Amino acid sequence: MSAVDQTEVAQRLPSGIERGAIDCDIHPALSSTKELRPFLDEHWQEMLAVRNIDGLDLTSFPPKADLFSRPDWRPKQGKPGSEIGAVKADVLDHFDLKFAIANCLYGAQAAYNEYIGEVLCRAINDWLSKEWLDKDKRLRASIVVSLANPEAAAEEIERVAADRRFVQVLVLAMGEALLGRKQFWPIYRVAERLNLPIGIHAGSTYRHAHSQAGFHSHLVEDYVVQSQGFTAQVLSLIAEGVFAKFPGLRVVLIESGVTWMPALMWRATKNWRGARIEIPWVRQAPAAIMREHFRLTLQPFDAPPDPADFERLMEHFGTDEMFLFSTDYPHWHFDGDDVLPAGMPASLVRKILVDNPLKTYPRLVEAS
Repeated sequence: MSAVDQTEVAQRLPSGIERGAIDCDIHPALSSTKELRPFLDEHWQEMLAVRNIDGLDLTSFPPKADLFSRPDWRPKQGKPGSEIGAVKADVLDHFDLKFAIANCLYGAQAAYNEYIGEVLCRAINDWLSKEWLDKDKRLRASIVVSLANPEAAAEEIERVAADRRFVQVLVLAMGEALLGRKQFWPIYRVAERLNLPIGIHAGSTYRHAHSQAGFHSHLVEDYVVQSQGFTAQVLSLIAEGVFAKFPGLRVVLIESGVTWMPALMWRATKNWRGARIEIPWVRQAPAAIMREHFRLTLQPFDAPPDPADFERLMEHFGTDEMFLFSTDYPHWHFDGDDVLPAGMPASLVRKILVDNPLKTYPRLVEAS
């Protein structure tokens, strides 16, 4: 790129964003299961029709809710995030991204029938490859798996990971069992071997109440208590010894918010000091394990807007390597181009936009 071209790019880029940033969370949208028909064999096409699943929209989040999409990212027709042309214009080109990781959330992981869940996840992965990754070289994706059968999930990871454009394994924050349990270890074993992080995304299979105290009534309650699910999963993965068994495993918390974690670091470490006789395989303080193995996407960023508060938050984390840049397209967590928190020092911007994502996702380094 010539000096003139570089100047033009710098002038059109949103304030604070550097060319070549890596967006770690965008959401390609399926309009209905009919889009998956070409990726299903004849038997499963018939089964989805017989069970009245064919044509349904399996997204649980209300598509008309304001948080679902920014007004300027909503198409005139169809779902936000369903048109790759809009994704290119609104995110890939607008922020001049090097890569963007597509995390498809479509409810397949929540299917009660484990066979249907497996088939839908497989079809989604093939759909992502053909309808998204093949159409823009900047796109990467997460492997969608159902946790109903961890052995089958491990096989699906092995199958899809042959395509190096898939850079992560995607699961939901709330399901039927805590993610540290040994039943899920086949997934972590193959993920560590293939150098794929586990992405835990906000969301639920809706088997249990989101709240620790029961079912709630409103979307705002659902939205706020998502952090409880992340807290439980972080503690489970540490206490059950996942990182002692799989020391190379990395976990990305996607759309978790960030302000809850420093308090968890302090409380978990404090109590571990008094009760660690019960879990002798946890040889490091939980806070140290979190800093080493966990990463958090930037949006939604729930810290106060005061730059001094941001600086204080970073001091509580004790590291600048845990944050990953994300827009969470097309969800509405910031207006205009204010994707980066106010008060972020210039020395940190480059790490969050580029360096931290490259350290987290080795497959991105291959293509850089």
